[in-house]
Amino acid sequence: MAERKKEKELEKKKLKEEEKKEKAAEEKEESSEEDVKEEAKEEETAGDASEEAEEEEASEDDAKGGKKDKMQEKLDELNDKVMRQMAEFDNFRRRSEKEKQAMFETGAKSVIEKLLPIVDNFERGLAAIPEGEEKTAFAEGMEKIYRQLMDELEKLEVKPIEAVGCEFDPNFHNAVMHVEDEKAGENMVVEELQKGYTYRENVVRHSMVKVAN
Repeated sequence: MAERKKEKELEKKKLKEEEKKEKAAEEKEESSEEDVKEEAKEEETAGDASEEAEEEEASEDDAKGGKKDKMQEKLDELNDKVMRQMAEFDNFRRRSEKEKQAMFETGAKSVIEKLLPIVDNFERGLAAIPEGEEKTAFAEGMEKIYRQLMDELEKLEVKPIEAVGCEFDPNFHNAVMHVEDEKAGENMVVEELQKGYTYRENVVRHSMVKVAN
């Protein structure tokens, strides 16, 4: 009877130990399942956070790109305005220079026109000197003043127009007389009645001439 009782007690102990082991195993499984769930949640949360971060970075990049495009547009617009203003200023400068040059040449031409009658009078005076008096102090003084005046006019690019022996050219000559001359060619200038002059290739005064045939 005593042995039977011991066996029953041993069986009860074994059953209790097995129950304890089963509970421990169940608790372990439950804890492992919870850990797995928590890890899954953490991974899901991390994934959502990374997606949000990527979306934020993308939106920031888009915003930066938009700002860069707007700044580039403004820079292009300002550059275009500057280039236009520079072109307008360059055109204005060229116009001003042309106008200034035209005004200077107009003024110079006016002064030269007033000097030409003086040149004519000098030439008439020198031509009227009697023979034998060319070497007098008065005649030589007139000659020197005339030469000085002509040299200064030449420096200013004032030149006499060629006339006698040249074909008549209405751009340079003003025909006031026509004569028949068998020795002269057709439409040739045979006599110059008044000298003409050019200033920088522009006619200041036409030559007054006599034309043959």
